[in-house]
Amino acid sequence: MNRKPYSAGAVKFSFWFIEFRKTVQLLAEGKSFSEIKLLNEQENIYSASTKARAQMIYSTVTARIKMLDPSFYPVFLSSDIATQKMFALVAALAHDTLFFDFVYEVVREKMILGVDELTDADIRVFFKNKQAQSEKVAAFQDYTLHRLGAAYKTQLYEAGMLDGNKGSSRKILRPILDIALEHWLQDNGYASMVNALTGVR
Repeated sequence: MNRKPYSAGAVKFSFWFIEFRKTVQLLAEGKSFSEIKLLNEQENIYSASTKARAQMIYSTVTARIKMLDPSFYPVFLSSDIATQKMFALVAALAHDTLFFDFVYEVVREKMILGVDELTDADIRVFFKNKQAQSEKVAAFQDYTLHRLGAAYKTQLYEAGMLDGNKGSSRKILRPILDIALEHWLQDNGYASMVNALTGVR
């Protein structure tokens, strides 16, 4: 799995599952990325509120999709919604190394230890550790870190890995990975994703 430089881009991004699924469908039908970009500009295929928002959705969703081998398209399209959401989460994690590290180092560890609670304190400790390890993260403002933590929780909730509680503590919902998804991840160099999502050493 390629590791990209740490980024705070997630403060601007959503999970965008419906948009992700629509884009994979169009790609599977034979459309190119440039054709989808043009469709988005002409027909607002993501029903975005502004042109700038439409462009952001397109660039983020397609960047996530490009992180995965195109062989995932048919597996994705033949899967149930829960599995499709896991594919979309995998793509988001592959695209955002800091988000992946959060899931791998915090959520996975909790699942390994049999703890099903994610707290705001856990998130603060994670960022404090990252600031000690990375000059880039050390430069992030507290406000940015707070928004990043909120963005991570929202994406995990929309993917089905956290409950909807709005308090300072959220319940972790350990997913049961579909065998086709698990095999695809193992076969395409994403074994670490399987461990991250299922709480395995």
